[in-house]
Amino acid sequence: MDQAQLLQRCQAGDELAWEVLVRTHQGRVCAIAWHYLGDQDEALDLAQDIFVRVYRSLDTCTDPARFEHWLLRIVRNGCIDRLRRRKARPPRQDIPADEMTSLASQAADPEQQWLSTSRQKLVHVALQRLSEINREIIVLKDIQGLPLEQIATMLDLPLGTVKSRSSRARVELARAIVELEGGPAPAGPPPVGGFGAEAAS
Repeated sequence: MDQAQLLQRCQAGDELAWEVLVRTHQGRVCAIAWHYLGDQDEALDLAQDIFVRVYRSLDTCTDPARFEHWLLRIVRNGCIDRLRRRKARPPRQDIPADEMTSLASQAADPEQQWLSTSRQKLVHVALQRLSEINREIIVLKDIQGLPLEQIATMLDLPLGTVKSRSSRARVELARAIVELEGGPAPAGPPPVGGFGAEAAS
């Protein structure tokens, strides 16, 4: 069943189709929420709220080809709303590696694979040290693999701003990683095939 058929069946009230849709996307939704909030339990709680919003708003998604974009916008908005209610920025402190467990879905999806190695866990800890906008761009571009044009639309920023921010965000993340490893801060951007390639794999 393709995405269009699945969405149509969900909009028609098919409970089995809705379960398939949730299972298909819950790993990604939980992972995004976790990267924004920095807390696994809160991410799981927010993911449940997000799927309630998605279910109630299914009829507003009229283009199946843009379903993932539509979903990710709801996820991002939900994360931002939660952060605002918390009246605090995402946590900046180190997160112990033993807290990096797979989230919700039992299926092997890109986010769970991304969280599977100690190097990638280190990247997640370093993400918490970034500025809010740079962390968002790294999560959306290097971890979620979204094109810059889509990120610009989601963040309501000019494409040129997102491009320049993306380069600066990678430098900031590289410095944070090196600091966590106890080495000297790098003078320039990371080489091609560095942490960004790992994150996007």
